[in-house]
Amino acid sequence: MASAAFGALPFREQIGFFQRKLNLPTTAWTDIYTQEHDYAFVVAGANRDAIVSDFRTAVEKAIVDGTTLEEFRRDFDRIVAKHGWDYNGGRNWRSRVIYDTNLSTSYAAGRWEQLQHAPYWQYEHSDWVAHPRPHHVALHGLVLERDNPWWKLYFPPNGWGCECKVKGLWSRDLEKLGKTGPDQAPEVKYAEHIIGVRSPNGPRTVKVPEGIDPGFEYSPGNARLRSAIPPERPDPPVPGSAGGHGLPNQRPDWPLPPARPFAATDLLPAGLPAEDYASAYLAKFGATLTQPAVYQDVIGERLVVGAELFTDAKGNIKATKRGREVFMPLLAQALQDPDEIWVRLEWMHALQKSVVRRRYIARFQVEGEETPALAVFEVGSDGWAGVTTFPGTGQSEADWRVGVNLYRRLQEDQE
Repeated sequence: MASAAFGALPFREQIGFFQRKLNLPTTAWTDIYTQEHDYAFVVAGANRDAIVSDFRTAVEKAIVDGTTLEEFRRDFDRIVAKHGWDYNGGRNWRSRVIYDTNLSTSYAAGRWEQLQHAPYWQYEHSDWVAHPRPHHVALHGLVLERDNPWWKLYFPPNGWGCECKVKGLWSRDLEKLGKTGPDQAPEVKYAEHIIGVRSPNGPRTVKVPEGIDPGFEYSPGNARLRSAIPPERPDPPVPGSAGGHGLPNQRPDWPLPPARPFAATDLLPAGLPAEDYASAYLAKFGATLTQPAVYQDVIGERLVVGAELFTDAKGNIKATKRGREVFMPLLAQALQDPDEIWVRLEWMHALQKSVVRRRYIARFQVEGEETPALAVFEVGSDGWAGVTTFPGTGQSEADWRVGVNLYRRLQEDQE
């Protein structure tokens, strides 16, 4: 058993919930919020894929095999030493937060799925907690209908270290409790909290129900369960996916960086064969049509760059698109020297799977053009896309800044 405080051996729904998550790099714990954790595995401040992947393996071992906290701490020490990770807080505190939060939320998500068969749910405060929260103690024994919207906010865990649980009841159970029906749902009162004070993206204010720590005002597993319902219109179930509007409270409020000059002579001439455009792009990274290269970006992520970027399913080179191929050097520059890097989850409903996409954005004032050019290079496990555009009165340049910001060029670097 992973921890006696969670009260159960790992079970199918709990394990399945965790294993369906995708790894997502972040710079702070506020980068993704509430229900986004149903889809993403994150470790606050771990902004490289390799670190997140190693922590993912250690946490999954804790859930599936029942690794104890002390065993997990040995994995924690090994990962920190391997990657030279500079984390915030003390070692014992940080390792416990990662361990407890992932075990408790995956347990809760599994229980949310199991409890769908019970018509009534009862809140149970845990006696394992050394320092019980009065608000949580007051909720002990509360019985509400399964569909009561109160549960969407207060389904535990309701804070860091919270070990409260929920159990299912039937009408016969209510009779044994001396009840003729469910209780009245407590009034929900909200309090404002400032979060992300030390976040690179800056602080913001959130409204959270009283008795709940910021970031816990949701029901783990609910968003995941509801994503199986076909949407009536193409609004994405996961905020931040294509056509979405970014993660909750994550729209950037800092100005776009000034466009950097780009000489017209550095553009490519029109009318070249597709192979020439592909070769010109690959050459920027030391690659050719026959020899790929590994490129390390500004945050340390490695990308393999080669002819496959431009090869279609039939093996043909495709690098021309509506005359924009002349701006191919802008795409290379956006990847090599971006103004910003964003990462997000995109839920593909038809395939019932999520994809992590990393987006590199840069603005250039191309010689001879009236408006700045926006170059966007995006890569995911299912492929890549490149866009060069001269925004007008339609789509805002800020609309491309979706998800979690991993990198932002400092003002002094822009001058």
